[in-house]
Amino acid sequence: MRKNILKKTLSVALVGAMAAGALSACGNDSATTTAAATEEATDAETEAGDETEAADETSGEDETSGGDVAAAEWEPFADNVTLTVPVYDRGIAGVPDVKDNYWTQWIQKNFGDKYNITVEFEPIPRTNQMQTYSNLAASQDLPTLCMEYDFPKLAQWANDGYLTSYDLEEFKSIAPTYYSKMEELGLLQYTTMNDETYFVLAERPYYNTNFNFINFVRMDWLEEVGYDHVPMTRDEYVDAMTKIQEAGISEHPGGGMMLSGNGADQNDGYRSLPLDETEWAMYGDFSIPALGWEPNYKLLKNANADYNAGITDPEYYITDQATSEANFVNGKNYQYGAYISADMPVLTSFYETNPDAKLAVIPADAATAETELYRTDNPFGMMIGFSSQATEDEIKAGMMYLEWMVQEDTLFTLRWGVEGETYNLNEEGLPVSVADYEGEYKQGNANNKDYFCCAVEAVNAGTVEQQIDSLFPNNLPQSDELKEQILEFYNTRVEQAEKGYGISPCLFSTVIEAEADEGTALTELYVSLRDELTMCSPDEFDAKYEEAAQGYLDAGYQAVIDERQEAYEAGNSTTLREDQKN
Repeated sequence: MRKNILKKTLSVALVGAMAAGALSACGNDSATTTAAATEEATDAETEAGDETEAADETSGEDETSGGDVAAAEWEPFADNVTLTVPVYDRGIAGVPDVKDNYWTQWIQKNFGDKYNITVEFEPIPRTNQMQTYSNLAASQDLPTLCMEYDFPKLAQWANDGYLTSYDLEEFKSIAPTYYSKMEELGLLQYTTMNDETYFVLAERPYYNTNFNFINFVRMDWLEEVGYDHVPMTRDEYVDAMTKIQEAGISEHPGGGMMLSGNGADQNDGYRSLPLDETEWAMYGDFSIPALGWEPNYKLLKNANADYNAGITDPEYYITDQATSEANFVNGKNYQYGAYISADMPVLTSFYETNPDAKLAVIPADAATAETELYRTDNPFGMMIGFSSQATEDEIKAGMMYLEWMVQEDTLFTLRWGVEGETYNLNEEGLPVSVADYEGEYKQGNANNKDYFCCAVEAVNAGTVEQQIDSLFPNNLPQSDELKEQILEFYNTRVEQAEKGYGISPCLFSTVIEAEADEGTALTELYVSLRDELTMCSPDEFDAKYEEAAQGYLDAGYQAVIDERQEAYEAGNSTTLREDQKN
């Protein structure tokens, strides 16, 4: 099965139809509190009335039951096999040890023990995943499954020899349910590189109408300075922040956080339709910031203005995720962005610290950059490759694990937990998570998403309205009000998606060699240049930006955009929707 054939020049069998781009919210889960990071939804699932059968099929399930595998009978391995699975370590306070907790033990008991497999979890820091994988590869200790959200990363891993190809027919035999799901969603086209099959792709519901990542703001502050609505334009935002400062409510209401992780400084809100398709292909990728492109210039010009006006915390560049959250809780910051879940300790702490506070959701159509354009995610979720350092049996165990994970009862139990403990069934028979649960069965980040993301990015139960009701805490002072605003956010996203406002980064049907070679160094260089441009005086900005952009080009970005343009002009890329381009 294994073919350790890893060539420097690789091509990907991507169909030329439009595909959504890589990010994330998910690609950047450490986004600052001023970033609207997103994970968005499939066109096929944008109807709020769509329902799933997960709750009806699995309600009342015992907490120790695992998925019933749809594959042919698997025999336990004669000799014990070690399967190493990566799991994000996001550094979130209050989350159980990602490597060893009730749910990792549950997986071992219900999957590993049954097939003589020892399942080990490898923590991957979310803000340093590429370097972590590089270190693991150098020490010959890559996890059996190598997983990330972004196609360029997987292409780089294949380019660098981390991955082995596999037999898709053998995968279909071992993991028929997983294979069928990829086939049904049209994801098989993304599995192949240079006529060799390398990738397995998880499902991503709501890729272009996402409502899971939400930005909350201090509505009580806005009302105190005369606003009866959340600022909807850049001018309104600056005016509101200035009035908050002048009123002595907050010295630096905009807060801010150091740039880290993937997807820094996404500039979609500084673009407008119609788009120039060549520029989109050259600069539109979010993984390497587009220093020198006009939308990036506008973004950093505003960042410089906010810094010099004191809206941004002057110590933003040394402010990490935990400190940023604490600043919001302690009444220093106007805004906080997060993935919603039934257990949101930050919001619980916020209301405890600020009992008279009032929050609001930033509407999806707020154009506080320039326009309503936003970045969509891939039509696929997590991308999985098999380690070139793994044995035949380890890879087979990995395929079995993916098939077991994609079963409805496995997903239901991991997502919701134990009835009467971590969730209860409502009057409609749908699960509702117990907020602030701290018992034996406490789940990991976002209701165990970092464990089941190898199968699906989110597990649905009922209509969108019902999902929001179950996904958002019920014990907050504004729970009902905020749920209504989140639903409104989703409905607006549906309308925007239909208008073509969701922009998908370009995917290429050939590896961009310069991107693989220079991407990490360019991202690191960008952070230092970005900080310098943010903190310089306004009258120096234009000259410094021009100098920084040229240095960035010389450091390798010119080679990246030239190679992207060449690939695009050769027809080796996805394209924009017809209603998005000029």
